[in-house]
Amino acid sequence: MNDKRLNTKLEFAKTVVRDAGAYLKAHLADDLEISEKTHFDDLVTNLDGEVQDAIIAKIQETFPDDHILAEENDVRHDINDGNVWVLDPIDGTTNFIVQKDNFAVMLAYYESGVGKLGIILDVMNDNLYWGDGQTSYRNSTELQLTAKPLAQSLIGVSAYMYRTNAGGLFDLSHKCLGVRAIGSAGIEYTNILDGKIWGYFSNLSPWDYAAGAVLIAPFGYTTLKLDGSPLDFQGRQMVMSIPENYRIVLSETKSI
Repeated sequence: MNDKRLNTKLEFAKTVVRDAGAYLKAHLADDLEISEKTHFDDLVTNLDGEVQDAIIAKIQETFPDDHILAEENDVRHDINDGNVWVLDPIDGTTNFIVQKDNFAVMLAYYESGVGKLGIILDVMNDNLYWGDGQTSYRNSTELQLTAKPLAQSLIGVSAYMYRTNAGGLFDLSHKCLGVRAIGSAGIEYTNILDGKIWGYFSNLSPWDYAAGAVLIAPFGYTTLKLDGSPLDFQGRQMVMSIPENYRIVLSETKSI
């Protein structure tokens, strides 16, 4: 990266995300304080809050003029207003609680609504995915990705959207080899980057897709609302991350 300022922020972000992952691993066996947010399957733990508070404190200390949009405790800021960090302290909290696996720490950095940096840590596999919207890496390896035809691929889905055929997602599944539902947007985005799935469809909040959208962009992928309109980073909405050149086909088949 030639931009020294952005490179400084990238190295900072990689460090705080790795530190967060190490903290979560160190506390995997703790007796967690678990609360419900909107529903019995929408859970949050004390560690979600602790990790978020720690990262926010570091951002505010290092970049005091920047803003933050984060999952917990109603930390909100307009993505189009200045420099904004978008944080998900534990993506896949239910997986973290039940499986101790398949969860991620995600941090993105946007300037006036444009994604500049994306970082996703697959905590249990110790794989850090990072990029600047031009190139993406897994640890020190530069990633290369060319989407296979849908008919030769799997797709990642929200289980609820799949079984209710939201936007024609169940219909679309008949055009591919099958579906996979993991329960963590971060892990699904790493699966796109590793060529394991063709695309991802889910009901997401901005902190769920902000980093992933930056990381998959260099490979001709786009992240949009399910109806094909641009993301607005406002609340939870049905989202798809797919190869950009497939949008017309989806529209023609009215699958999405």
